[in-house]
Amino acid sequence: MKDEESGNRLGSYLRARRELVSPAQAGIPPGGNRRVPGLRREEVALLAGISPDYYLRLERGRDKNPSPQVLESLARVLHLDDIERTYLLGLAAARPRAPRRKRPEQVPARVYELLAHLQIPAFVEGRAFDVLASNAMAVALSPRLRPGQNRLRSLLLDPEERAFHQDWTKATADFVAALRTTVGDDTDNPRFVELVGELALSSQRFRTLWARHDIRGLDGGTATLHHPVVGELRLHRDKLPVDDVILVVYYPDKDSDSDEKLRLLAALSDTGSAGTAHDRPVDGPHPGSP
Repeated sequence: MKDEESGNRLGSYLRARRELVSPAQAGIPPGGNRRVPGLRREEVALLAGISPDYYLRLERGRDKNPSPQVLESLARVLHLDDIERTYLLGLAAARPRAPRRKRPEQVPARVYELLAHLQIPAFVEGRAFDVLASNAMAVALSPRLRPGQNRLRSLLLDPEERAFHQDWTKATADFVAALRTTVGDDTDNPRFVELVGELALSSQRFRTLWARHDIRGLDGGTATLHHPVVGELRLHRDKLPVDDVILVVYYPDKDSDSDEKLRLLAALSDTGSAGTAHDRPVDGPHPGSP
């Protein structure tokens, strides 16, 4: 993470992605004594049509203003998709910015009312996946969705959360890539610094994924979850921006097996057997908010 800390985000990203491209993917014959994973610097330079010395300056942060044409060539050689290519172009276009005002992430009052009326699992998360508010069904679905929890920390460090996800490996990869996308150039945000530092110390899985520099959005989708009471649930997930926070809802296909199980979970929640409602946490700034 040294390059990131010193401000060389472009070089750090180029090196990480270079190490993920195999010689075979780049059309380079196998053989030779390769001491580095992925492609060598001179191979990237040759395939991109630039000099090895210039590419070395890019990786080491000595040249931070490559042309769009050079970046497009590098994106092609590094097999970047559209999201990753846009991210690469944005790294080169980044300029020094004035410090941002750090204000607490707050849940609008109307969203608390909405959470209380929804009959499906719903909660509000911040940019660093802090749970800021949740309804009774969210807590019944997972106690890790109570206000004050962090979804990424739970996913990486809580054994019950790991068992909750059918594909934990994919879930962790998606979440870490989404966090890096969210961080963007806001690398001095105290909440991001705190969370990344904590997970880098406590999770080998996080260190491995963070070093890859994967970039990904974490918007909608469908998840298969293993609930300890009602069993397997197949739920759709939608994320809806509301002011500076995100409303997340989980819902099943109508009249499906998961729909029936979610109704059972709601009944158990009403009797206090599946969790305690947390429609509105204690007033005041969230302790994990930036």
